Amino acid sequence: MALLKKSDFWDNPAIKLEDGWHAFRLRRAEERGWVQTVFAFRGYGLSDSWVRVMARVVMAREEAFENGLPLPNVVTDGVRGWRNFTSAPVPYAEVRVRVAGSEFYVDADRGGVVDIRIRAKLPAGWHTIELLADGGEPSHAHVYVVDQEQTFGIVSDIDDTVVVTALPRPLLAAWNSFVLDEHARVPTPGMAVMLERLVQHNVHAPVIYLSTGAWNVAQTLQRFLKRNLYPKGPLLLTDWGPTEGRWFRSGMQHKVNQLRRLADEFPDVKWLLIGDDGQHDPEIYAEFARRYPDHVRAIVIRQLTPSEAVLAGGRSEEMMGSTPGTPWIYEPDGAKIAAKLEKLGLLPAAQADSQVSAHDDASSL
Repeated sequence: MALLKKSDFWDNPAIKLEDGWHAFRLRRAEERGWVQTVFAFRGYGLSDSWVRVMARVVMAREEAFENGLPLPNVVTDGVRGWRNFTSAPVPYAEVRVRVAGSEFYVDADRGGVVDIRIRAKLPAGWHTIELLADGGEPSHAHVYVVDQEQTFGIVSDIDDTVVVTALPRPLLAAWNSFVLDEHARVPTPGMAVMLERLVQHNVHAPVIYLSTGAWNVAQTLQRFLKRNLYPKGPLLLTDWGPTEGRWFRSGMQHKVNQLRRLADEFPDVKWLLIGDDGQHDPEIYAEFARRYPDHVRAIVIRQLTPSEAVLAGGRSEEMMGSTPGTPWIYEPDGAKIAAKLEKLGLLPAAQADSQVSAHDDASSL
């Protein structure tokens, strides 16, 4: 069993409280006979170079399996999202990762999250890797390996971009994570079709979903995206726990850091950045375009409806035009966004009798 270690930032009372809470929950889980379980998330990589492995180690009931893989209660009984947060994380757990015929041993962080880059020579496309924690059953993660020659990719926000939330921003994260049943989430009109057309037109382009949501809800979001026929892609989420000098992690800084990381990891890729105008996406994307002008193909901002804008705290249109050389698209739904993408040459002209189907990889893995 992994041992709790003294935090590097023990002088932060929030971190001290969180570590104590994790220790208490871990003891209770052990007393109940629960086992270490790896919830594997989709990752990505670069062909013949490396893969980014993401997972979370928690304590779970040994019998909570589906097709040989352990799953949380929210999967087996379809209850509300708060159950995602009831499994005790295993801080600093050791995880064995088997990829491309090689084995690696990595450590989770304070919150039980594994997020590490491993050297691996894999060809472009989807691959399956195996993860195993002490005493648990093997789990499997799908990773999308980007071709070295790839020059186009898609980054999309989730809340109010692919999911209609219609909630005040201060309540949004809590409602989506703790209260809302995943089947009650409503997809944004036309966005799944627009993204699927982009993937079909740019066959090998990676699709990455960037959100300020917690890792606890990753599997819930993945099932929502699959059920509503969104293209398959990794999720870049965050840990809501405290950090040095802060009681809660900054969601805005999380997005900034992940975008900068993508620019460093894929120096030849130009990204289509998709978000909404409810709060900070225009500012974040504009800052990224100014810092990395050669890494942005265009910026797409989904315009909220008047009622959504009121709840979200207003609209943000002033950033449009603040990045010379970077096209901006500002429309309310996927169909109108697609029409503008056609004018930019990022989509072919739509045929009246054409139908967009879910792409094969999304349904096969």
